[in-house]
Amino acid sequence: MIRLSELKLPLAEVPTEHRRAADAPTETELDREPPPHPVEALTRLAAAALAVPVSAIAHLHVFKRSFDARKADLLAVYIVDVTLTDPSQEAGLLAQHAGKPHIQPTPDMAWRPPGHAPAGWPAAESERPVVVGLGPCGLFTALALAQMGFRPIVLERGKPVRERTKDTWGLWRKHVLNPESNVQYGEGGAGLFSDGKLYSQIKDPRFLGRKVMQEFVDAGAPSEILYTAHPHIGTFKLVRVVEAMREKIIALGGEIRFQHHVCGLTLSSDGGEQRIASLQVRRLGSGDTIDMPVQRVVFALGHSSRDTFAQLWDAGVYMEAKPFSVGFRIEHPQGVIDRARWGRHAGHPLLGAADYKMVHHAKNGRAVYSFCMCPGGMVVAATSEPGRVVTNGMSQYSRNERNANAGLVVGIEPADFPQAFPHDAPRWTAAFGEQDGSRYAAQATRLAAEGKTHPLAGIVLQRELEARAYQLGGGTYEAPGQLVGDFLKQQPSSALGEVVPSYQPGVKLVDLAPALPAYAIEAMREALPVFGRKIKGYDMVDAVLTGVETRTSAPLRITRGDDLQSLNTRGLYPAGEGAGYAGGILSAGVDGLKVAEALVLDLLKQPGSNTTA
Repeated sequence: MIRLSELKLPLAEVPTEHRRAADAPTETELDREPPPHPVEALTRLAAAALAVPVSAIAHLHVFKRSFDARKADLLAVYIVDVTLTDPSQEAGLLAQHAGKPHIQPTPDMAWRPPGHAPAGWPAAESERPVVVGLGPCGLFTALALAQMGFRPIVLERGKPVRERTKDTWGLWRKHVLNPESNVQYGEGGAGLFSDGKLYSQIKDPRFLGRKVMQEFVDAGAPSEILYTAHPHIGTFKLVRVVEAMREKIIALGGEIRFQHHVCGLTLSSDGGEQRIASLQVRRLGSGDTIDMPVQRVVFALGHSSRDTFAQLWDAGVYMEAKPFSVGFRIEHPQGVIDRARWGRHAGHPLLGAADYKMVHHAKNGRAVYSFCMCPGGMVVAATSEPGRVVTNGMSQYSRNERNANAGLVVGIEPADFPQAFPHDAPRWTAAFGEQDGSRYAAQATRLAAEGKTHPLAGIVLQRELEARAYQLGGGTYEAPGQLVGDFLKQQPSSALGEVVPSYQPGVKLVDLAPALPAYAIEAMREALPVFGRKIKGYDMVDAVLTGVETRTSAPLRITRGDDLQSLNTRGLYPAGEGAGYAGGILSAGVDGLKVAEALVLDLLKQPGSNTTA
């Protein structure tokens, strides 16, 4: 096949009559059908680009569709794959158009497993690979391992997705937090309660992202996610998709153990080489703890698995501090964003709710940028710890809520951590308790003398900001909020305007300046008018800021080598967002596939495997 890109059509030539899929569970297969593509028009464009008659093209498949809104007349932009009526002409046509970047051979996007489990495997349960965490990364790690016949065991501290959803609503509606079942913990991970965005800027030469998308579609996601430029699923649909993928893992011999919290690990030394030997697992239902012998474990942790980070550090697993970002959620009327992005085409049914992405480099050296933009969505309570407030954004598939929201965040570097609390033991004890906090503070002091940052220092900063937000919000899990106009004028807000904040359990209007470090507030105040010049209305006085957003990514990296195992612990595979190797559903899923492959390659080369890759 031949791939052609930059085929452009006026919006008026793109079919729009179709049934828009609903968010409710009563949708039918017909609701999931996307609108037809303008195949005839695209075939004419493809034939013209290849300088062949239309009859020379036997079939055209749309690979990707996006929209170019840089001019008043908005264009639909396509990437397509064409099959020739006479396939023998393909090589000649490609040679004829050699050097044209928009005409290339269609790449091979198939996923090929690196190996399969040998007959009679495993001889013992300890040989089965273990996956800790059932977020996007753990889900795809377990699925790939199961598809290769390696019968993974998944340990998830939270609950199945529907039970978890009830617990999450308990915080949003009743101000009651379940520390083991919430937005961060449980089947589906933090990505479940988000926009379900499935796009990323990672390099993906093997098209592993395509496998991630296809598995979602096979599990019930809308098929249009395979070709839209900014695909998303939405929380309600993700619930059913995740359940279907779980059942697929089980059908292939995998095992999911919910409410199994890894509370410790034991390492062994073999010829001077440190290896993982066992996991201490607490069954949350009964409260008992078991010692689980293991040989290979994938730690597919989320960015909020702070207690597990500490356990790994205490056990001697190598890790290091890394940058992350902190900020607020900002809400505007979705119509303001639509008009700014789509112009006269705003409201067109094919375009849906508009999104945006912006960045500003402030004079104080800080980068301010939009993060996890959720069109037609809501701001949600995302804390996983008592006495702390955290915000995040979420959209349903329809994206038809009144407000648009996004994180407005500022980059934080590891160098900022010791500056904030170089030898401040009280801050460490506030974050980790008296015993562990004192120990970590002493470690931080020693590391600082060597010019290093303690890997857990970012958690101290996150927890401090989240506890401060909890107090500013009144100590009831309401979030502190402020109108953009008042934020820029450096005065507290006393009444809402046009924008009604969507955050539940509720928003208390305050002065947000104390909620973040002064350099972050300064940079954001500089950035907002700049963004207002890029998107008209972005700095409108009635837009609402809600704090705080601190879980943009993990504040540390559990560093791994080329074989994707821990730098100093064999058999331990750090993966996904919590390990510092992903940022979002798609990249986490891709990383899960890579780690599953690496684990299998290592397993198959070991004595006694009776096979090779």
